[in-house]
Amino acid sequence: MYEVGDRIVYPVHGVGVIVDIEYKQILGETREYYVLKLPVNDMQVLVPVGQMEEIGIREIKSKEEIDEIVGIFKDPNLVKMPKNWNRRFRFNQEEIKSGDLARIAEVIKNLEHLDSQKSLSTGERKMLNNAREIILSEMVFVYDKSLEEVTAIMDQAIRESGLLDEKEGS
Repeated sequence: MYEVGDRIVYPVHGVGVIVDIEYKQILGETREYYVLKLPVNDMQVLVPVGQMEEIGIREIKSKEEIDEIVGIFKDPNLVKMPKNWNRRFRFNQEEIKSGDLARIAEVIKNLEHLDSQKSLSTGERKMLNNAREIILSEMVFVYDKSLEEVTAIMDQAIRESGLLDEKEGS
């Protein structure tokens, strides 16, 4: 059981802080909820206490685990994605929904590379920004740095992969 002040990860939204634990009646049923404040989007979410595992709530990663994610950005190899926009969008959506930071990092890297080849569609641009927010929110807490500082770390790691050379040269 978590306590007020604990930092946890809400899949698809990133890291949040439990600001309260309260009972709420929703649809005629009274249940206990964690009130989770998500600083990146300035959202507040109610999470049923008994469904944490089902929802995919997890503790934040260690510094070493986040360092490994940064290493994924530096790797010049790409995961194969479907060429068809619709299939690629669904593929990437599933990767993000998994909550697995390594898979989300691969989505970011692939979309950044694709963006260096040609501009992303509005949907894929939004997906890229959402995926970045998920990882950046965790990096802020783990590295105890500002959003600007961790964004610079992520961007530098992606540049080190060599996947963005064409965009920078155009």
